[in-house]
Amino acid sequence: MGVCGCGKTTLAARTAQYLNCRVIEADEFHTPEMKEKMRAGIPLNDDDRWPWLDRLNNAMKSIDAEWSVVTCSGLKRVYRERLAKDLNDGIHFMFLDGSKETIRDRMLKRQHEYMPVSLLDSQFATLERPTAGEPVSTISVEVGEDDAFEAVKQAIARLKAA
Repeated sequence: MGVCGCGKTTLAARTAQYLNCRVIEADEFHTPEMKEKMRAGIPLNDDDRWPWLDRLNNAMKSIDAEWSVVTCSGLKRVYRERLAKDLNDGIHFMFLDGSKETIRDRMLKRQHEYMPVSLLDSQFATLERPTAGEPVSTISVEVGEDDAFEAVKQAIARLKAA
């Protein structure tokens, strides 16, 4: 989880390969209308996000595997709670945390189907950083991709040991 451009898709692919499991990409659950809205530089609001989060939650509930990796911004605590609904504590978030400057720099170097750099400010404005009591590990993306992936693997090792 994290704002646009923080590395969710990249780290999810590596993590899924590491765990030998599948990736569910939340971007695939947006309607064409919502993608068009974002492409036009208009941030999504809560009413836009609820059906998307419900579709993603339903997809997660249909997984019949010990591990899976799901990408989703999960910017607000209520969004994370909606994603976790009825998953019986079977979810753990990896919060990909970085500065606006670092992430903006990365976004300027990439192409995305519908998420322009202009939406980054609204993503940070919406972001509610995870707090104690949430099932979350914070992963710095200020470091390189390899170091961030090592931190993800360490978090997974702690989860497996628990």
